[in-house]
Amino acid sequence: MTTKIAKKIVKFSVVKDEPPVAAAAPVKEESTLQHMHEKYERPEQLIGVTYKLKTPLSEHALYVTVNDVILNPGTAHEVRRPFEIFINSKNMDHFQWIVALTRIVSAVFRKGGDVTFLVEELKAVFDPRGGYFKRGGKYMPSLVAEIGDVIEQHMRSIGMINDGLDDHQKNFIAAKRAEYENKSSAKNSSGNTSGDFPATAVLCSKCSTKAMIAMDGCLTCLNCGDSKCG
Repeated sequence: MTTKIAKKIVKFSVVKDEPPVAAAAPVKEESTLQHMHEKYERPEQLIGVTYKLKTPLSEHALYVTVNDVILNPGTAHEVRRPFEIFINSKNMDHFQWIVALTRIVSAVFRKGGDVTFLVEELKAVFDPRGGYFKRGGKYMPSLVAEIGDVIEQHMRSIGMINDGLDDHQKNFIAAKRAEYENKSSAKNSSGNTSGDFPATAVLCSKCSTKAMIAMDGCLTCLNCGDSKCG
């Protein structure tokens, strides 16, 4: 559309498009989150869990205590992370290396990051004199390995390590166990068990538990679900 200017032009200026108003920078929530690191100060109060270990290596039990810290409490980013570990026993034979182990593990906890690797490192320690079976039929290659097993159990309880078995695998194991028990009953089996698994079970090479049974010509583990038939 054309506009006719009837008056004398005495002044003019170029109108520029106004720049868009910059959106406010999003608040970096990550910068305010608490993360575990070596300079994180120990709170006055920590949440702890104590586990009792009774091994055939000693008449006295070991008590493993893992203390946790709660990061970002009351928020959507609240997490529970291990902060320190203590091991106590009346048996003083292993006192020196146990103190060293607890200090090193506690230092790794406070470093932050992914500390779950400690579990595999400790469970891979083998006693040259041989290991033992704990209650339930699980083989422990050493006392250090069982301490690693306790740390793994604790990390699972606070959500740092997943269970590893999905619902399908759990249902498969339950079905195989029920099928085995039914067949055993049909054959008038005595039903004797070793720990949580049948007495006739053999050691599973995957989870180191005496839970491998033979069914229909196939070895199947009632603990982890590993099967030689795929």
